[in-house]
Amino acid sequence: MSDNENIRQVASRLAGLRDALDLSIEEICEACGVEADTYRRYESGDYDIPISFIQNLASIYGLQVPELLFGTSPKMSSYYVTRAGTGARVERSKAYCYESLAEGFVDRIMHPFLVTLEPANNATAQANTHPGQEFNYVISGREELHIGNKTIVLNPGDSVVFNARLPHYMQALDNQPLVFISLIASK
Repeated sequence: MSDNENIRQVASRLAGLRDALDLSIEEICEACGVEADTYRRYESGDYDIPISFIQNLASIYGLQVPELLFGTSPKMSSYYVTRAGTGARVERSKAYCYESLAEGFVDRIMHPFLVTLEPANNATAQANTHPGQEFNYVISGREELHIGNKTIVLNPGDSVVFNARLPHYMQALDNQPLVFISLIASK
């Protein structure tokens, strides 16, 4: 599935959720703290939808992130195993590919992803924020992480945890793909 198809599917689920809850765009925007024009772009399917927004929306409306990202509902409450390479994937943009590592576990308070970041789109990287904390562990490649006014370089085996309310973004260094585990935890 192409990047644009993934984004369109998530956008369709956003519109469907809004319709099912009988909410206006303005009501969704007020609850999530986004501008109406930005939200309209998300629903259009022609604009990259930040994972932080998906997480926030899911939290506000009592959904699980996989329901919005993948159209599936988690079912397991004791444990959930994701075999290598089998996690549901979302390519949010041409630069990022997220593989959910716990999509089938219900009511989780953390969201683990295997993230692959291609270096080609470093110039278009945009800072985002979201509630809670984020943990990154670099598997391969090198990560340049921007948190607020700080820039940190992480090598394979390095990790960082940070307040995700601070503006942040990652870039792949050395013109090589960056692969890292990202654990996003809500408070």
